[in-house]
Amino acid sequence: MLRELKGLAKETAIYGLSTVLGRMLSFLLTPLFTHLLLPVESGVVQTVYSYIGFLALLYALGLDVAYLRLGRRDGRPDDGSFTAAWGAVVVLAFAASALIHVFAAPLALAIGAPESAASVVRCAAWILALDAAALIPYTELRGSHHAGTYAGIKVFNIALTLVLSWVFVKQWGWGVRGVFLANLAASAASLIMLLPVLLPRLAAPDRARLRAMLAFGLPLAAAGLGSMVVQVADRPIMTRLAGLGPAGIYGSCYKLGIFMMLLVNMFDQAWKPFVLERADRAGVDRLIARVLTYFAVLACWAFLGVAFFVDVFVKSPIFAGHALFGPAYWSGLPIVPVVTLGYLFNGLYYVMLAPLMIDKRMGSVGVATWIGALINIGVNVALIPRWGMMAAAWATCVAYIAMAAAVWVLGRRTRATPYEWTRLGGLAAWTALLWTPASHLSLPARAALLLAYPVGLRLSGFLHDEELTELAAMFRLPAFLRGRRAA
Repeated sequence: MLRELKGLAKETAIYGLSTVLGRMLSFLLTPLFTHLLLPVESGVVQTVYSYIGFLALLYALGLDVAYLRLGRRDGRPDDGSFTAAWGAVVVLAFAASALIHVFAAPLALAIGAPESAASVVRCAAWILALDAAALIPYTELRGSHHAGTYAGIKVFNIALTLVLSWVFVKQWGWGVRGVFLANLAASAASLIMLLPVLLPRLAAPDRARLRAMLAFGLPLAAAGLGSMVVQVADRPIMTRLAGLGPAGIYGSCYKLGIFMMLLVNMFDQAWKPFVLERADRAGVDRLIARVLTYFAVLACWAFLGVAFFVDVFVKSPIFAGHALFGPAYWSGLPIVPVVTLGYLFNGLYYVMLAPLMIDKRMGSVGVATWIGALINIGVNVALIPRWGMMAAAWATCVAYIAMAAAVWVLGRRTRATPYEWTRLGGLAAWTALLWTPASHLSLPARAALLLAYPVGLRLSGFLHDEELTELAAMFRLPAFLRGRRAA
C-alpha cells in the first residue's frame, strides 16, 4: 500500500510546490496591506473577498469535480463533455457578473461597505467571471495529471497579482481599488495562458453528459456552499456585528493559518483524483483509513509548529526591516492557533469525505457541510458581540470538527472504513500534551517540544515496524526511523 501511496505523494509534492510558492507569494500581500491599508480598508478587502469565495462556488455548479468523475472516459478527456461543462459555467458566470456590475452600488451597501466601494464590487464581479471561465481547463490539467502546467499557471497568476498589487497600491496609491484591479488583470492573463487547453477541446456539447454531471455536481456544489460558509461567513458577520476595523484585523491574522492551509490544500488537490481513480479497486477502504492516519501525523506536527512560533514570526523585523504585520494588527494574533487547528480538522474532513464521493452520496456531503455551516453561523452570531475575534475563530474550528464527525457517521451507513481510532486518539493526546504548556515556555523550550513530537511517536511504537521498513526503503529514511525488521 505504501508504494502505491508514493504516486499520491509525488503529485502532492508537485501541487504542493505550486501551492506553497503561490500561497506564499499571495501571503506577502497581507503584510504589505497591513502596512499600507488601515484596518477599516482591510475590512473592505476581507469582506468582498469573502463574498467572492462564496459566489465562486455558485458559479462552478460543482462541475469541476463532476467532470473529473464523469466527463473523462478511460483516463482521457471527452471533448463533448468538456465543452458542455465549460459552456454551462461560462454562461452562468457572465450573466451573473453582468447583474452584479449593474447593481454594484446597492450591493456595496448591502455587504456593509461604503457606497464608494461600488467600483470594487464591479472588479470583483469580473474576477469571478474570468476565474469561472478558467475552472474547467484547470480541472482538465488536474485530471490528465499535467501537474507541472497547472502549477506553473497558478504560480504565475499569484506572482502577477503580487507585482501589480505592489505597483497599484504602493507605487500608485490606488488603495483598495488597486487590490482588486491587480487580481482582475492576473485572472485575465491566466485565462489567456489556458487557451491551449481550452480551444482544442471545444466541440459540440454533450447535453446528456451535462445532465449527468449536473446531477452529480449540484449536490456537491450545495455541500461546497456549506463548506464555504464555514470558511468565510465569519468575516461578513464580524463586519456587521463589530465593524470593518475588527473585521480587517481578524481577516488579516486569519491568513496566518496559511501553513496548515497549504498542507491541507496541496494534499486535497492530489487526493481527490487519486482516490476517485481507485474507487472500484479492492482495499480502497483500508487505503482511506491509512491515509487519514498519516495525514493526521503530519498535520499535528505542523499545528504545533505554528502554535509555538507564530507570534515571534509576526513581530520580527523580517518585512523590509519592519515587523511582518503592522502593530495595528497584532491584537488578532491569539486567534492563529485556533484557526490552524480548524484547518487540521478540515483536512481530516477531506479524507473522510472519500467514501461518500465514491458511493456518489453527494446529498450526504451536503448534510455534513450544512451542519458545519449552521453551527458556524450560530456561534458567530451568538458570541462575537461578547468575545469578538476569538469567538469567530472557535466558531470555524468547531464547525470543521462537526463536519468531520458528520461525514464519518454518514459514511458508516454504506461503507465500513476501518479508521485507526486508537492510533488517532494517542496522536491527539500526545499533541495536546505538547501544546498545553508551550505558551509559558521560552523559544528554545518550544523548539525542544517540537522536536520531541516525532521522537515520542517513534519511541511509543506509534508507527508499525512494517511501515517504518517500507518507508525507509522508499524514501531512504535514517536508521533511527527504521523498523526492527530493517535493522
